[in-house]
Amino acid sequence: MLRCFYLFAFICTSVHASVLEPVTLQLKWVHQFQFAGYYVAKQKGFYRQAGLDVNIVPAQKHQPDEQFKVLSGQAQFGVTHSGLLDQRMQGKPLIALAAIFQSSPYCWMVRADSDIYSPKDFQGKKISHLGRTEGAELVLILERAGIDVNQLPIYSGLSPLKDFKSGQFDALQVYVSNEPFKMAQQGIATRQICPKHYGINVYADILFTSEDVYKYRPEMVSKFRSASLRGWRYALANLEEALQITKLYATQKSFEELANEADKLVPFIKAPGIPIGNMSLARWQWIAQLYHLDIVAFHEHKNAFLYSEESINDINWSWMLILAIVMSVLCIPMYVGLALQRKNYSLTD
Repeated sequence: MLRCFYLFAFICTSVHASVLEPVTLQLKWVHQFQFAGYYVAKQKGFYRQAGLDVNIVPAQKHQPDEQFKVLSGQAQFGVTHSGLLDQRMQGKPLIALAAIFQSSPYCWMVRADSDIYSPKDFQGKKISHLGRTEGAELVLILERAGIDVNQLPIYSGLSPLKDFKSGQFDALQVYVSNEPFKMAQQGIATRQICPKHYGINVYADILFTSEDVYKYRPEMVSKFRSASLRGWRYALANLEEALQITKLYATQKSFEELANEADKLVPFIKAPGIPIGNMSLARWQWIAQLYHLDIVAFHEHKNAFLYSEESINDINWSWMLILAIVMSVLCIPMYVGLALQRKNYSLTD
């Protein structure tokens, strides 16, 4: 039996060996403070402590298809928008692990001298191209104000910031931490009209994985998620250090730009009384209703779509049960052999 114990210890040690497991995280955009928690988790060694060697890959600006990268196996994890739910209900085997942003940072930007102050003022105004997948909440706030978005004139030029500055159209879809800052640097004062201000608090920057990764590497998924959230908690508690770490990745941005991003984005990440990354079933159902998704279909998909630590524990217990059975099968012949050997010794004596 002692041999069984040593064999069991050897197997466990091998399973938890110090060799780091390679993992790729595909971002939804280029390196910036928006992804600071992941940089911190890597640089502070949180991933390494979890046995992971994480490669953080920025998106290509003109082809940020993070969902395809994960589904095709080019990455194990990705960061995407709340439209992930719609994609899941269309049949894509995607799983939401955590919502880093409790509210969407997508806003409409108008010039400070514009007569647009609220969604109802968009009537007859020329706006930038409507993205109904990412940033669908921007369409929602207009529709809720009674605006027929199909009747609005659409800007379709190739230089949106330049043309916005020259007044060729009235409102531009922006990420609250980016374009307004660029306009301010050029001396153009702007205002932002954001879904959050009108009660549309959809999740954003969803950390996600695929069903295959979740099914075959559940412990790795749990470790990556835990280390990532630890990185985000550390980043928000140590902003100055988080900015310094982010600058190692976002080399194309000035420290001033990154500091502005942090200032603008932290309120979208932190919500009173809500842990970093928290997701609720009720909130996702509300998002499904906002996006006019089939609620019956939502309830069919919800358990497979939302990550649960309990299911990971169930998988781990199943793994331990299988290991125990294997050990029993291995040890029984050894035990029988030992018993026969002792019997032979006693007969010889």
